[in-house]
Amino acid sequence: MATLGLIEYADASAEVRAVYDDIMATRKTDWINNFWKALANDPPTLRRTWESVKQIMAPAAIDALTKEMIYLAVSASNQCGYCIASHTAAARKAGMSDAQFAELMAVVGMANETNRLASGYQVEVDERFKV
Repeated sequence: MATLGLIEYADASAEVRAVYDDIMATRKTDWINNFWKALANDPPTLRRTWESVKQIMAPAAIDALTKEMIYLAVSASNQCGYCIASHTAAARKAGMSDAQFAELMAVVGMANETNRLASGYQVEVDERFKV
């Protein structure tokens, strides 16, 4: 259960409904997921977060699938179950295959392992890596 509960569309203020409408139009969907419903308890946070997500996740120099896979990788590293589910679904919708998912998780696991080893050993950065 969300700490402050979820704000359903029917119960939302006009300000929140405007954000919900934009989310549905942008994502070409007919529903609002629980993340947005939880944030709706604080309309300024809802609006600010949606505007940032909409801008950052839009295809640009990096395509939509790659962005979703990056988001998924970070979510897995941060152990956010909600974000893992949400961005796995979005990545699959953008074309991610089972093989890509498996390979992505292998890379995430390896990166986490070697990051911790480098941190634990306090390995100094090689001069050749510095630009």
